[in-house]
Amino acid sequence: MKITLIAVGKTIKPFLIEGEATYEKRLKHYIGFDEIIIPELKKASKLSENQIKEKEGKLILEKVEKSDWLILLDENGKEFSSINFSQFLQKQMNSGVKRVVFVIGGAYGFSEDVYKTANQKISLSKMTFSHQMVRMIFKEQLYRGFTILKGEPYHHK
Repeated sequence: MKITLIAVGKTIKPFLIEGEATYEKRLKHYIGFDEIIIPELKKASKLSENQIKEKEGKLILEKVEKSDWLILLDENGKEFSSINFSQFLQKQMNSGVKRVVFVIGGAYGFSEDVYKTANQKISLSKMTFSHQMVRMIFKEQLYRGFTILKGEPYHHK
């Protein structure tokens, strides 16, 4: 199985870039991981929230294959503890799916087409984080999940 993260807009804060790079490097010891960045829309200030979601949604869906298992990182999704998330990852690996795609949407969320295409939604927290912070938090949780599965001492109960 391979994991792909699709995210709208690039990370610009140096401390977040460094944190993301740390967890991406660590993840490579456990699973194939890559990231696809959807560029922020040009002249977005002239578009409505709905138009932005629709345009970003089309760009997101262009990167998704029919055989992918598509999971949206969404505030209304299912919440997991870190241990439960590691078990979820194991189930995905056991399912025979070749690629699991997680998506972090833009500032206004996802279009209806993206919601309709998704297989499920996961929430990292009931709190709201900046889109740049969510990337690092998500990568850390992926890494944590794999260390839990391997019985490594990173995670403490």
